[in-house]
Amino acid sequence: MAMGKYTRIDVRKSSNCCSKATVVLIVIVCLVGAWMMMSFSVEVFSDETKDEVTQKVTEDDTQRFDDSPGELPKDALKEDGNQDDFQEGSNSNVHGSRNMPLEESEMSDGSSEEKGLEKLSDKNEDTESGEKTILGAEKDNNFEGVEKESNYGNKDENSDTGGSINGEDQANISDQNEAADISDESKLKASEAEEISGTEESLDGRKQEMEAETKADEKTEQNQVNNSEESSGEINSHYQENEKKLVIEENVDEMKQQDTVDSQMERKFHLDQTKDSEDNPGKERPEIKVEDKVKMSNEALTLDGQQSSQSAESKVNESQKDLWSEEQNDYRWKLCNVTAGPDYIPCLDNIQSIRRLPSTKHYEHRERHCPDESPTCLVPLPEGYRSPLKWPKSREKIWFSNVPHTRLAEYKGHQNWVKIMGQYLTFPGGGTQFKFGALHYIDFIQKTLPEISWGKRSRVILDVGCGVASFGGFLFDRDVLAFSLAPKDEHEAQVQFALERGIPAISAVMGTKRLLFPSMAFDIVHCARCRVPWHVEGGKLLLELNRVLRPGGYFVWSATPVYQRLSEDVGIWKAMSKLTKSMCWELVKIGKDKLNGVAVAIYRKPTSNDCYERRPHNVPPLCKESDDPNAAWNVTLQACIHRVPEDASDRGSKWPAYWPLRLEKPPYWLKSSEVGVHGKSAPKVFNDDLEHWKHVANSYMNDMGINWSSVRNIMDMRALYGGFAAALKDLKVWVMNVVPVDSPDTLPIIYERGLFGIYHDWCESFSTYPRSYDLLHAVHLFSDLRKRCNLVGVIAEVDRILRPGGTLVVGDDAETIRVVENMSKSLKWEILSAKDKDNEALLSVKKTVWRPTEVETIMSAVA
Repeated sequence: MAMGKYTRIDVRKSSNCCSKATVVLIVIVCLVGAWMMMSFSVEVFSDETKDEVTQKVTEDDTQRFDDSPGELPKDALKEDGNQDDFQEGSNSNVHGSRNMPLEESEMSDGSSEEKGLEKLSDKNEDTESGEKTILGAEKDNNFEGVEKESNYGNKDENSDTGGSINGEDQANISDQNEAADISDESKLKASEAEEISGTEESLDGRKQEMEAETKADEKTEQNQVNNSEESSGEINSHYQENEKKLVIEENVDEMKQQDTVDSQMERKFHLDQTKDSEDNPGKERPEIKVEDKVKMSNEALTLDGQQSSQSAESKVNESQKDLWSEEQNDYRWKLCNVTAGPDYIPCLDNIQSIRRLPSTKHYEHRERHCPDESPTCLVPLPEGYRSPLKWPKSREKIWFSNVPHTRLAEYKGHQNWVKIMGQYLTFPGGGTQFKFGALHYIDFIQKTLPEISWGKRSRVILDVGCGVASFGGFLFDRDVLAFSLAPKDEHEAQVQFALERGIPAISAVMGTKRLLFPSMAFDIVHCARCRVPWHVEGGKLLLELNRVLRPGGYFVWSATPVYQRLSEDVGIWKAMSKLTKSMCWELVKIGKDKLNGVAVAIYRKPTSNDCYERRPHNVPPLCKESDDPNAAWNVTLQACIHRVPEDASDRGSKWPAYWPLRLEKPPYWLKSSEVGVHGKSAPKVFNDDLEHWKHVANSYMNDMGINWSSVRNIMDMRALYGGFAAALKDLKVWVMNVVPVDSPDTLPIIYERGLFGIYHDWCESFSTYPRSYDLLHAVHLFSDLRKRCNLVGVIAEVDRILRPGGTLVVGDDAETIRVVENMSKSLKWEILSAKDKDNEALLSVKKTVWRPTEVETIMSAVA
């Protein structure tokens, strides 16, 4: 800090022993002489002390993040060396790092001194307020989750940017000092910090003495002003000059104080960026150029992506550059305190809304009841959470610690659903109707009706009341995709078991609303002992299956009414026979499985409307023409039949090509006259989309830092035509294609291709358990959601359904990517890769096991 502010010192003594004229003359001589002597003394002291302090503080400044270009020396990093592990369920805080000291040649004259003096000012302010802060190792107590400096080899901060100084004072500072050499040391030694502190105390004491002397001098000068007009003129001129200096210095102090506050705020945004430097001390740091604000290069970030099944986070072995590094918002994440704990599904665990339901007769309490605002807290991990086993091993067993529920094993263990064996939950492949294994049961169905032709004619099926989804899990061996569906009910965690095993499933119930699928979507609907009362209330629930079943598709019903003769079973069979006949379903075959002691009834949906028109009674009635069969989002069930399309050019009038030809062949009902989502003809858009994703998928395999060997469950959050899923057909993965409700309705095309998906509004929670997916893919989704929703809630939902170690891949405009990247960093996620071109950007980030310590209670989810 410049000392010129305190150089106005006089030591004059008045005398009453001389004549008035003599006194005036003596006073004038003394004033001038003493003032000159004292000014010289103070200036020498100020310059010497200031140079010494500036040198030391500037050395500390080089260890901070500064707004000038520079290169990080390799030896400036130290390694913590500890790596958290999934198996330990660690919740340690990890942060990224940007440590970029300035090069001497790139500093402007006087900048080193100004920054050094500002640091001293900050130190004085901290000392006066009782704060104990070591320069270069400050900790922001207002930023949650930041560890003490002793946990890190190197602590990085932003340098305090000095306020602009204009006028004579700035010129004096520039003339008196030269820029200090920049030190490569990572921190000031304790002795240097103490020396600076001692110097500061000396300066403070000298400052107080000079201020006291100045006040005394002002009184003396005022008395002398009345004695002589000439003396008064000189003294007033001197006062005006020094008062001007005082005002300038006070303004500078205020600006520096504001800079200190601004610097502390900036340090909040950058304290979580030390992880890369700590975990990877030996890797080469990229050169990062800084202008007014940090603008990062557009080169891709690359990680090796290797991760063991027990590892919480992979180690980064290649150089990494941060992209779009604008200042982060201070996202303060909290941990959700809810009754469901680690299994929290916001729209299914809204206890307050469920309690207010007038009735639960139609399973309304198992349907979606979303809170008014999406939660922005993070769901905790189960104690001892571990990285899931890889497919296909996961089909047979999973870690008990990941889904620590025993009730289903107690209820269904004798039916070979699930068993507890040490640290594993095992799945022998059985079910209520196929205790001796799903594969035998699958082959039995095709033997009963060969036309089913698994994996060729029958590609996409709906398994209602799926249990732990062993049926769907083993259908993969027959090249069949099964969409497994079951409610979150007393059969504890059955859908969660399915997802943990790597089998497609969703938590849902057939209650009062339509299923979230388009009409004529599934080749087969299967129900094995699913206990759904199909025949009640005019067959409303079975009519919903009729809506989603493709004309010519099969309903496979394996239940006790088919083969048992108990009075209840006989009554249900008669009611079902009457209902299916009135719906024009043909009972094709009843087969008996001697091994399991069960039987299956297979029905076929009509391919024309002839039967409907010949019925003696219009029961169930045909739906009104205004009733859109594809409308599914929050649509109430109606007990009516939708007509079958008969025009050869309409969707549903023909069966799709056999698998796998249907995957890449444009649907016959996509007309050239129709406009696709990109403004071109629909068939051309389909083909362009296919070729585009083939090319992009190759880039994803090699350039995004994804460890594909650990990927099984994938969700495309904005699927369009399903091109991304189609490009991954040769991998051992499955993709949940989500079509947002405010987007063009392309879901029928996805089903036509032999893929599956669902409608959803991402302003609400998805109906799945936490930690369901290994990879989430979102292209041009978040930019749209920013206009409609709280994006923080959307990212919290992404965190909820993504597994630790899982990857989020986002393609969007550069501005949106910056927001997502900043949120990802605040969640302590790893940046795997980032690219941009023509304002379009692509970001890949990996979720870690980090969880916040602060807790937020969601009252709607507390019992």
